[in-house]
Amino acid sequence: MTLSDPLLPRRASVEVLRAEAQDELSSLVNERLRGGEDPWDFMEDLPTVDELVVFTLRAEHIEADGGLRPTHARNQRLLRQIAVQYPELDPAVRGMLGSEHTHRRWDSVVRVLGNP
Repeated sequence: MTLSDPLLPRRASVEVLRAEAQDELSSLVNERLRGGEDPWDFMEDLPTVDELVVFTLRAEHIEADGGLRPTHARNQRLLRQIAVQYPELDPAVRGMLGSEHTHRRWDSVVRVLGNP
């Protein structure tokens, strides 16, 4: 994959992407609080703003690629490409690449066994 990959155009500045992600996280937290959930039970499981930005960019790429779920190797390459295009997100990407057995359901490497 190169920087000129037509399936992964640079969409917006990191500041704009972070603002959108912060709004999304705020809405999610508010919804869960209104639903009566205890923040001590769910705050640790939520992605950080930068992690949410990376997942949003990843989702946009998957959609542009026909909606096919990427293989593990393709996912790793895609995350690295996001880090190249958005150097400010590199720490979040490195953390996501290093999380082989995460407990967070939203993470791309989580393997859910059986029906949820």
